[in-house]
Amino acid sequence: MENTSNTQEFVGIDPSDLTPPEVYRLLLHHVAPRPIAFVSTLSKEGVPNLAPFSFFMAGGSNPPSVVISPTNNRYGQPKDTLVNIRDTREYTISVVSYFMAERMNQASADYPYGVSEWEKSGFMPAPSVKVKPARVSESLMAMECRLFQIVEHGGGPISANYIIGEVLYFHVARSLLLPDGRIDATRVDYIGRMGGDWYVRARPDAMFEMPRPQL
Repeated sequence: MENTSNTQEFVGIDPSDLTPPEVYRLLLHHVAPRPIAFVSTLSKEGVPNLAPFSFFMAGGSNPPSVVISPTNNRYGQPKDTLVNIRDTREYTISVVSYFMAERMNQASADYPYGVSEWEKSGFMPAPSVKVKPARVSESLMAMECRLFQIVEHGGGPISANYIIGEVLYFHVARSLLLPDGRIDATRVDYIGRMGGDWYVRARPDAMFEMPRPQL
């Protein structure tokens, strides 16, 4: 792996000199590739919502926790996913494989409230065990989550809402499991989000293992 960092010329950019959309576009290129959380929620009236978010990370494992950040929209208003989780405290996160990419992208459109992303994208709901929102049946892995805390950072358009959730239940397709019960990462066909309209596919020929050094 060649390191050419000492030969590069750099441009300094102060985010305070940029508009929020400009900062957003710059940030996405710096934090990439990002996993995609396909989040299913219900409103307090029981209306289903399905939306992908790439501001997504694992937290800890004792208890298992995950974080998503549905940023406020361009008008500074909270997205339906955030409103629903605040109201019901329950949601599921489904993992997105490559064969789901186009339909997942369709679910990301800004549909008016009440329009079903499930119907528009063609995904089928599967029942959960410990929460009310469905998981995506086509997904090879999914998590059922309960809200722990929401942390707001900033205000107005594209400001952060960190949703910290505890994972109550995991779903894993049997086809992903090795004989010893571990998950074979080469079978998932993950996709990741990058800057602009770019995505990346984690094909086996692009993956490599690198064990942590033992001291």
